Amino acid sequence: MFTTTPQKWKALGPWARENRKQPTEAEAKLWDELRREKLGVQFRRQHAIDSYIVDFVCLSAKLVVEADGEIHADAEQAAYDKDRTTVLQELGYEVLRFSNQEILHNPARVIQQIKAHLTQHQT
Repeated sequence: MFTTTPQKWKALGPWARENRKQPTEAEAKLWDELRREKLGVQFRRQHAIDSYIVDFVCLSAKLVVEADGEIHADAEQAAYDKDRTTVLQELGYEVLRFSNQEILHNPARVIQQIKAHLTQHQT
């Protein structure tokens, strides 16, 4: 399933590949919980949707999961995130955001929320 144009992927692809190679500690921990269909659905990481690279996405459930570091508390970054979320929602995706601290210190709660979303949105 293509979620961006070849032209946009040409620009985004190298960045996505680099992000996959060097995940944050929180991204690595969350990926370990999401990979290999552990929740019953396939997730992709560092996946391009339109002009954005999302941390994790389940295409079948149209669910984006973001791991947010401290930079996301910055007012300018928060405004960018809000606009980005709006675009993703307009494309039919739901966006769940978790702080890196939540992922690292309470991963069971994060996974529970993701599972709850997947259960509510099964077709």
